[in-house]
Amino acid sequence: MCSTAAGAACPDCGSESTRAHSSYLRFPADVPSGGRLVVLQLRARRFFCPESLCARRTFAEQMPGLTRRHSRWTERLRSALAAVGLALAGRAGARLARAFGVPISRSAVLRLLAALPEPEVPAPRVVGVDEYATRKGRVYGTVLVDVETRRPVDLLPGREASSLAAWLAKRPEIEIVCRDRAVLRGRRHSRGTPGDTGRRPLAFVAQPRGGY
Repeated sequence: MCSTAAGAACPDCGSESTRAHSSYLRFPADVPSGGRLVVLQLRARRFFCPESLCARRTFAEQMPGLTRRHSRWTERLRSALAAVGLALAGRAGARLARAFGVPISRSAVLRLLAALPEPEVPAPRVVGVDEYATRKGRVYGTVLVDVETRRPVDLLPGREASSLAAWLAKRPEIEIVCRDRAVLRGRRHSRGTPGDTGRRPLAFVAQPRGGY
């Protein structure tokens, strides 16, 4: 299998090149068929970069939707392994992948998960504020949770009211803050800096202990 495109774009500067340097064979693994691993044989071309100021002299072409740089798998197999990892994590995900014919280590599954882009999360409207300890009695931080979805939003170092006020000032979409009765946070929190009276005040709701 080989590409029929006339050229390719340099991954550094984006310049299109049609001047071939050489070619080589790639053998990316694809989604198994009948419990057996499928391996494709691709002839990839290497091109000269036409931009004289670009630090990359030559580059290898990629086939969009099929290959990526330095990858031993097709994009389809990478997506399938990432889905397995999201459902089962590293060790169990590796066992399932081996069961349908893909030998992979638990560390490789975890690396696939770490390479996934962060999902788009809607801005929270109601946040819960509580403290947590990394060293009980010595080192504390602040955890913020989206109360409506019950998902963590952010972790702040320390538990000072000033750090929370600065965090809230950057997020005008937040309408309600729920706080633990034992957390000494009170109405001193403001949306912005002193003298900033153009923003709508927050509503603070005290919640019983027990988390969100």
